Amino acid sequence: MKIICIGRNYAKHIEELANERPESPVVFLKPDSAILPRKNPFFIPPFSDDVQYEVEVLIKINKVGKHIDAKFAHKYFDEIGLGIDFTARDVQAKCKEKGLPWEKAKAFDGSAVIGNFYPKEQFDLDSLKFQLLKNDILVQDGNTNAMLWKVDELISYVSQYFTLKKGDIIFTGTPSGVGKVVENDSLKGIIEGKEAFSIRVK
Repeated sequence: MKIICIGRNYAKHIEELANERPESPVVFLKPDSAILPRKNPFFIPPFSDDVQYEVEVLIKINKVGKHIDAKFAHKYFDEIGLGIDFTARDVQAKCKEKGLPWEKAKAFDGSAVIGNFYPKEQFDLDSLKFQLLKNDILVQDGNTNAMLWKVDELISYVSQYFTLKKGDIIFTGTPSGVGKVVENDSLKGIIEGKEAFSIRVK
């Protein structure tokens, strides 16, 4: 399986990082080795002094698809979930300065938290509330109604470049409120009142 991530899909997050608003979705990949095993803590990697959390709604692809029309995209997933795209922000900044790829900052081991998945019928995907609590304090409060590109549009766009396969996961972008993690932090993801994941930082 592959993990396909979308960057800069929420305007306020673009503003908080002083990034340029893209004309089309920003896409990058994480390998399967980036997945944080269930019940494992997240270990801050030694190569970064500024690892930041980014909570995101996840889409799990349920069948093979290529060049998918947006109006048919809903047929390619049955479940949605919540996760974290951990980012070594200091490493990313250095990569961006030199015009280099982001993988060292985004795709390192343990950088992808994948929480519980739920049937999509339980939610309104155009107005889906999700949150991240750090040490029981609300730090990110998002809603998919603020996405620049909606889920069906993302599936269609990504499928123009990559064949989507059963089990692939799309990280759909993060809202504003990202921040640094330190040792002994606890992070909890909530999607429409349901706890999707809970992890410790080491």
